[in-house]
Amino acid sequence: MALVFTGHEFADGGEHIAQVLKHLGVGASFFPHGDFYENPAFAPLIKRLQADGHYLGPHSGKHLLYCDWKKRDSLLVTRPQFEADLDMNLRAMARLGLPEPHWFLPPYEWYNDTIVQWTHDLGMQLVNFTHGTRSNADYTYPEMMKSYVSSEQIYESIVQYENRHPSGLNGFMLLLHIGTDPRRQDKFYFQLDKLIRYLQLKEYELVVIPRLLSRQ
Repeated sequence: MALVFTGHEFADGGEHIAQVLKHLGVGASFFPHGDFYENPAFAPLIKRLQADGHYLGPHSGKHLLYCDWKKRDSLLVTRPQFEADLDMNLRAMARLGLPEPHWFLPPYEWYNDTIVQWTHDLGMQLVNFTHGTRSNADYTYPEMMKSYVSSEQIYESIVQYENRHPSGLNGFMLLLHIGTDPRRQDKFYFQLDKLIRYLQLKEYELVVIPRLLSRQ
């Protein structure tokens, strides 16, 4: 299985996440958007993640919404807009000396067949997180009311999924965030050490996206 982190305007968990991963000998995949890569304050973290052997890929330039939430086949961007925005992300990565990526995680993890094809035409493959747990809700905060999910609820949703499904979390891409809004004080990344140790006790091998998908 793979731990996948997206990055937007926040990176408060970055150093802690990097430290935990290194201490436990785990590789992960990081998909920040272009503005994240261009933020000078985040450059040391990006360099550390690269040096530690983690996978770094694109997540769009400006975190655009590609298609309507209710009508998924309705595009909100043109192909030139899509390509120009993604190119901004790729150029930001290149300026940091990062290798040319092959895997692309779309913004909001929301896309349609057209976006998949456009990504393929640019020589990349689109990937997305595996649904079934609440891990991707680790960005929520109490003011979001019913949408808010606590770290305890997130952790339990992962454990419950692993226990209830015959294949457990094999082949799973578990999505988390490298940083979250300050209004969320219950940071799930502080549960990362506990989560990884649980998964390792269950004999899961945590690998980067290229390794995971090369086995499927």
